[in-house]
Amino acid sequence: MLIEMRDIHKVYQMGKQRVHALAGVDLQIEPGEMVAVMGPSGSGKSTIMNILGCLDRPTRGTYLLEGQSVADLDNDALAAIRSRKIGFVFQTYNLLPRTPALANVLLPLMYQGARNRRERAERALARVGMADRMDHRPSELSGGQQQRVAVARALVTEPAIVLADEPTGNLDSRTSIEIMQLFRQLNEEGVTIVLVTHDQDIADCARRIVRVRDGRIVSDGPARYALPHEALGGGGSDTSEEAEGGGAQAVSSAGGTTPSGNSTPASSASS
Repeated sequence: MLIEMRDIHKVYQMGKQRVHALAGVDLQIEPGEMVAVMGPSGSGKSTIMNILGCLDRPTRGTYLLEGQSVADLDNDALAAIRSRKIGFVFQTYNLLPRTPALANVLLPLMYQGARNRRERAERALARVGMADRMDHRPSELSGGQQQRVAVARALVTEPAIVLADEPTGNLDSRTSIEIMQLFRQLNEEGVTIVLVTHDQDIADCARRIVRVRDGRIVSDGPARYALPHEALGGGGSDTSEEAEGGGAQAVSSAGGTTPSGNSTPASSASS
């Protein structure tokens, strides 16, 4: 078992009020799964993701990651686990804006003091179809390309699990599907992926959907595992990376959105 959560509760103290974000969550995830966690705003899905990612601790309950109990670890121990075992993908990419793609992907390896950093970062970028954009800054990349760089950064440490928080939230429909195609390819290669989304079409790209409401899991079952191809418009687009002269080394092109130019500085979960 890769992940096991038993009777997880999370209570936040908001002034004099106690907010029960989670109320007895039980969740198991096997290696190689691709799971979507869905729920409305305030349902507790983001709290589940934060606990899974060792960014927060449960108030009570047991959380085992690869058989290791992590619920009661101190901040330094949690940071070490995040660095070694968990890759993060964020809705806003969290790339350093003045730093080329290659250097952004290198960051987690620098925190680890790993060897062969450049070689590993280049390999991760090639894996997501960005081998020809390594020297580009985020402002020179489309939204889909920035998210591919973020995925490469999550993969570069070869983590046990990749956690993706609304990974398509800033992307248009075409580019969202391209990113989900990438996630599915990675999952078929054996990468364990857990993603949080409010979008049913995105959740249906996973193999399993866990629905959360009022701090509890209300359903847990298989997803359609299907891409909504109709959103691609039935054909190619002049805005694709091939049309722009970019590489097409991944499942599909990463174009489709305009460069944001306003990426937020990385709040690295590896530190």
